Amino acid sequence: MGMVEGLWAAGQMPGCDGLYRSDDTGLELYVDGPGEYHPDAGQPIPFEIGEPFDVGEAIAECGGEHVSTDFESPLPDGSGLMSGGGAWRMGNFGYLARLNSDGSLRWVAVMYLSNPFTGVRYQGMTAVFTNDWRNRLTLDLTSPALR
Repeated sequence: MGMVEGLWAAGQMPGCDGLYRSDDTGLELYVDGPGEYHPDAGQPIPFEIGEPFDVGEAIAECGGEHVSTDFESPLPDGSGLMSGGGAWRMGNFGYLARLNSDGSLRWVAVMYLSNPFTGVRYQGMTAVFTNDWRNRLTLDLTSPALR
């Protein structure tokens, strides 16, 4: 079991922004989310996937955060589940995780400033996630980075 899978099995996720795969590879994430009382609350969340990074270094630097799950939802194609929520001690953390049909982790996207995700709706394999500030994050789950 790798570092990312080990954290997930222990009910944790890495503590730094990133898209962490179960094979201990990762991609940088750039995410900003306006606050609840910000004039832009209820708007789309900017989300950009960047370059690969050293997952071991990120976990050594940031440690882990305990996962607080708000939802699990079956994927429309039956290939697994999407899970979302935040970190139990920090209200600004949000995470989204794609799980295989057996419940094992495929990837987890950790976002320090997104706030917890509370739900998802699907349009085919495009997922629209909502956080606790009513902001929306739309992801194409067929894109290579998110498969």
